Amino acid sequence: MTSATDTRLVKYRTDYKSPDYTISHVDLRFVLNPTATQVTSVMKVAKLRPGQPLILDGLKLELVSVAVDDRELIASDYQQTETSLILPELADHAQLTIVTEISPQDNTALEGLYLADNTFCTQCEAEGFRRITYFLDRPDVLAIYTTTIVADSAAYPYLLSNGNKVADATDNKGLRTVTWQDPFPKPSYLFALVAGDFDLLQDEFITQSGRKVDLELYVDKGAAERGQFALQALKRAMRWDEQRFNLEYDLDVYMVVAVDFFNMGAMENKGLNVFNSKFVLADAKTATDKDFFNIESIIGHEYFHNWTGNRVTCRDWFQLSLKEGLTVFRDQEFSADMSSDTLTRIDAIKVMRTAQFAEDASPMAHPIRPDQVVEMNNFYTVTVYDKGAEVIRMLQTILGKDAFASGIALYLQRHDGQAVTCDDFIQAMQDATEVDLSQFRLWYSQSGTPEVTASYQYDAASKKLTLSLTQHTAATADQAEKKALQIPVAIELIFSEQQSEQHLLMLTEEQQQFVFKQAQAPEAVVWLAHFSAPVKLKTNYSEPELLAIVENATDGVARWDAMQQYWAKLVADSVDRKITAPKIPQSVISVLTSLLTQPQADAALTAELLALPDFDTLAEQYQDIPVTQILTILRQLKQSLAQELAAPLLQCYNAIEQNAYHYSPEDVAKRSLRNRCLFYLAQLENTQQLITKQLSLADNMTDSLAALTACQQAEHKDFTQRVSEFASYWQKNAHAMDKCFSLVATDPTDNVFQHIADMVKHPLFSWKNPNRVRALFSAFSMRNPEQFHREDGKGYQLLTEVVQRLDPINPQISARLVTPLLSWRRFDATRQEKMHACLKQLLSITALSNDLYEKVTKSLS
Repeated sequence: MTSATDTRLVKYRTDYKSPDYTISHVDLRFVLNPTATQVTSVMKVAKLRPGQPLILDGLKLELVSVAVDDRELIASDYQQTETSLILPELADHAQLTIVTEISPQDNTALEGLYLADNTFCTQCEAEGFRRITYFLDRPDVLAIYTTTIVADSAAYPYLLSNGNKVADATDNKGLRTVTWQDPFPKPSYLFALVAGDFDLLQDEFITQSGRKVDLELYVDKGAAERGQFALQALKRAMRWDEQRFNLEYDLDVYMVVAVDFFNMGAMENKGLNVFNSKFVLADAKTATDKDFFNIESIIGHEYFHNWTGNRVTCRDWFQLSLKEGLTVFRDQEFSADMSSDTLTRIDAIKVMRTAQFAEDASPMAHPIRPDQVVEMNNFYTVTVYDKGAEVIRMLQTILGKDAFASGIALYLQRHDGQAVTCDDFIQAMQDATEVDLSQFRLWYSQSGTPEVTASYQYDAASKKLTLSLTQHTAATADQAEKKALQIPVAIELIFSEQQSEQHLLMLTEEQQQFVFKQAQAPEAVVWLAHFSAPVKLKTNYSEPELLAIVENATDGVARWDAMQQYWAKLVADSVDRKITAPKIPQSVISVLTSLLTQPQADAALTAELLALPDFDTLAEQYQDIPVTQILTILRQLKQSLAQELAAPLLQCYNAIEQNAYHYSPEDVAKRSLRNRCLFYLAQLENTQQLITKQLSLADNMTDSLAALTACQQAEHKDFTQRVSEFASYWQKNAHAMDKCFSLVATDPTDNVFQHIADMVKHPLFSWKNPNRVRALFSAFSMRNPEQFHREDGKGYQLLTEVVQRLDPINPQISARLVTPLLSWRRFDATRQEKMHACLKQLLSITALSNDLYEKVTKSLS
């Protein structure tokens, strides 16, 4: 039976009401104890609306006492519910003192204050602070916090919180008391506390105005060397934000703490960022090139939040993209400047075309500013974050880089210290640039992926080139009616190998034409260059046009995209004609051969040009996904490419030396191309020795993991032995074992089920650790379509059992894991039936969490 099916509270954006009271100052005192931490909160409360009670949020709290202006209340003076503490109307100004007791050790949800690995840690976004004390736990209540932490100095040598340290004393019994003060008003979700024993890395940063900022990075004991890259990445991010947006850090100290038990990637708490250790700790032996890239990106992301999220924050959680979309855009720009603009853009496009487009097509479709929700944690989506970033990017494209920067400056100046809305942001951009953005605002309120159809005609007699564009957004689960959007369509007209033109077309109507007079006949037109808008493109490219773009476009993203479109077109045609082994034209083989044999000016882009689209990308072409056909064709194309390109692949592989590891754009590019070659070469007979040699010479995780993956995806018989040796070598290193968990979970053979069963028994695996669970089961469900989408439903049932087991432990993680089942309607009847049964099984759970309940019911409705 379902739990409270009809009584789940739905929250609506339009129901927003400013608070009846606000809190200007809060003094917190924590006496830390694993099972009985006492929290004393002293708040200065001001009444904003007369005649109303004060309703404070609270969850899983033991109330010890309540006092108003030093008068202790008795039980009849207040009302206590499962989720709130209600006090009768207070005076215009009052001091409210509340003492609560909590058990951090029992908090497996990892929200609020919890204890894991003998470290006290907090995660308060979105609504975790209410698990610490009764409070107005909403982002539009900004207060100045003073935090005092009392704990055993031997057990917890470091006691950290937001702001600057103002007091530190230890008594003769070893009890230490540390006080922190944050001078900037902040909402409760930005509160942080960490207590534990760490290795400390220290550095400093001199701001553009000459102030010294102390940098402190706290990591696991013995892991200091693996934190050096993150510390240097932080300094690069601080300098970049000054140079690009003229934004300077505002406190005397900036602290980052890395913990292994964390639901998110990281959290931007003011002055004290808490990070998942996965995105801090790295060295060549345990981290891949992609890990290094992600660490730099996420370090930058959380630092950039200091202004776009902390100094200016959200009025309510429906405005989440206000800070997250904008800050994802900023971290993408930072990453593009630190490494490769082309590769950073390709990575972003891959996320959009797989996860985000799929979300738009699912029952969970919502705009980047959603209109309703049951559980606030479910707002943390690729739509809010990644599509939100694409909307910001479109603004920069429309306004121009300099005008966009002026808009950002006005927005931050106008709203510093405030909690505001997406409308406030757009208004500031409009006021700063005097550009009418009224139609552009629809991107914030309209869900779904627009489909843009593009074509062109050339009249040789009049030398007139006519470009035609249409747009259409299909109805989504949450919205039936759609309006025309403002869509910037960047194009490149390719005339020859050396000649091309770039233009920006502004599509604002359902149908438009753009006429170029006295024009040449283009050899090809690049539509949506650099993915200038988050839309699906429909255009009837011919094979020669696509190959002309691959060879001659000035934009590397366009070249990669044309190659991806070629493969997608070939797969779609093969599915339609029921061909399981399509022949690759010699013209394509010639282009790829040329890429492999030419001097490697851009090895990383060449590696991307050689990559086939993955299953999820191809699946987005279909309303009813032909799972078996896509997988069969992809397997055949992979083998055909290996056979047709065997000689140039081997030549290219051997030409790139396996040198000592160094993380630089040039070295990353070479490793990327070399390992792409190995991936294909592994498909051929008698290539096991290449894998053996690469594994024996590898001094880094990138090359080791690439060799193992090539062995696995080629279904070599010795894969099980090789991965067993890998697991044995890294059996005590959690981050390396996460890679092992993911590796075995993506085995395309049915051995994967036994592999997973074995790994669950591994000493480092823990159902309470989100990193371990994601490494094993997200990898299986999202990166192993062969076994997850088995026709017998075995993959679906495995995920269902995992989600069911996790929900009482950590609802956030269970709700994220269930995502691959939510699009069940897009599969064939047999798979639909299996997935539907799994969702019904989940819905029957007694005491189903709000997080999981919302997603499952939306999917089934």
